Amino acid sequence: MRKLLWPLLALGLLTACSSEPSKPAATKPAPKEPEYLTGERAFYKLYLAAHRWAPNAQGFRLESVNTQDWKGKDGKAGVWRGSFASATMQKTKPYTWSGTDAADAPERGVNPGPEDTYVAGNASTRVFDIAFLKIDTDKALEVALKHGGDKLLEKDANQPLAYVLDWNAGENALVWHVAFGNSRNDAKLTVLVNASTGGFIKAEK
Repeated sequence: MRKLLWPLLALGLLTACSSEPSKPAATKPAPKEPEYLTGERAFYKLYLAAHRWAPNAQGFRLESVNTQDWKGKDGKAGVWRGSFASATMQKTKPYTWSGTDAADAPERGVNPGPEDTYVAGNASTRVFDIAFLKIDTDKALEVALKHGGDKLLEKDANQPLAYVLDWNAGENALVWHVAFGNSRNDAKLTVLVNASTGGFIKAEK
């Protein structure tokens, strides 16, 4: 009798195991929504990262990068590239912020680039004090629209826009270059706006 009980008990255990409810399949996390920032907001993110590299780092250029999903609308971009210099280290270092998963965008977050030699007297790497940055790209775009940009958007609502921030020696001021194109090089119009006061400087075609 005891020999018959063991097979029956094993059969009962197998039946119990097979009757357990199946676990739901693991669901993939929903893709993150893209994030687009104005220039000033992006610059502060990059500035903080640069200060972990060099406590005395100062910016000398900030530029937007257009991607497949965003072309500079509303003074914002999904990718921003900032360049910084340290006088004591005599080095420059770029940082890129990305808020999009577009195929042509870098990895999300702040990513450092390679160091390079810094020459203090070089006009193209003239550093600026962050305190001069008081006007953001959305406000600079408003000024640019009043000086020819509105006509270009009337002709093409999908007109790409690009933004560059640097120190203008001729004006002795920090300047936003609002370019109606994918970059300053191919722009149909570039409007210069004082990044401290918001004042119109000039338009270049």
